Amino acid sequence: MAPTPCSRRALLLLLCALLSLLRRSSAGNSRVQTAVNITWSSINFKTLLQWEPEPINYVYTVEIDGNLMNRDKTCIHTTKTECDVTNMMKNVRDTYIARIYSEVPYEEDNYDTPPYGVSLPFIPYDQTEIGIPTIKYFEQRDKTLKIEIADPLIPYRSENGSFQTIRDIFKDDLKYTVYYWKDQSTGKKMSTERSNQFELSVDKGKSYCFYVQATVTSGSGSRNSPKSIEKCTSQEDLNRLDLDTILIIVAIATGVLLLMIILAVVVCKCAKAKAAAKKKEDMPPNL
Repeated sequence: MAPTPCSRRALLLLLCALLSLLRRSSAGNSRVQTAVNITWSSINFKTLLQWEPEPINYVYTVEIDGNLMNRDKTCIHTTKTECDVTNMMKNVRDTYIARIYSEVPYEEDNYDTPPYGVSLPFIPYDQTEIGIPTIKYFEQRDKTLKIEIADPLIPYRSENGSFQTIRDIFKDDLKYTVYYWKDQSTGKKMSTERSNQFELSVDKGKSYCFYVQATVTSGSGSRNSPKSIEKCTSQEDLNRLDLDTILIIVAIATGVLLLMIILAVVVCKCAKAKAAAKKKEDMPPNL
């Protein structure tokens, strides 16, 4: 039986409707791109997630998943391509992955999982970079150069509310190395300690320069921090120290001299008093 004109018209309308839906679906998919080039950037446990491309007419939502945590979302419906995920990674030994969803925010009735990109795994303890060490204090006195290094702070707080340091996390896995040399000299020495305090033997009266580098040893190997700012002891400081020593010696000598003078005066007075008393005893009674 041949189709009637009405049935042909209905079939044509249905075909047009299907083509229209396909065009809409194709247009919708073309304006949403999946996140690519996803990278972790972490220094002293402050961790950022970065990706591409810049969104146009859509947004991103970041989801963090760890072995020891439930999936949780952050940076919801952001138009940026960077997200600070530090507070979601407080268990620094856990292994995390990130999913970055590309979403059209006004399509609330779309229950399908939006397209997403997945990051490589990230372990903060093994992969965070160590920041530049800071020289807190240094002093050269006689044949000793004392140096104290400030342990870098991290974003996490201890129970008393103060910020923790990388030493609180890495403990014995953290060590410092001081590289030092005589000013205007090319010969360089080094000293490594797990402490942040150094006492180095140096030549008296010579100025020294130095810098510090931190090293962390963990399961993935050793990581070195960038070098600290170079510091130098000055000849003026050394001369001032020598002057202080001289002043101390002069003060002690003056004190000893005054004490000797006082003792001499007291002894002299005592001798005169004894002599006067003896003279009085030797005088005849009628005088």
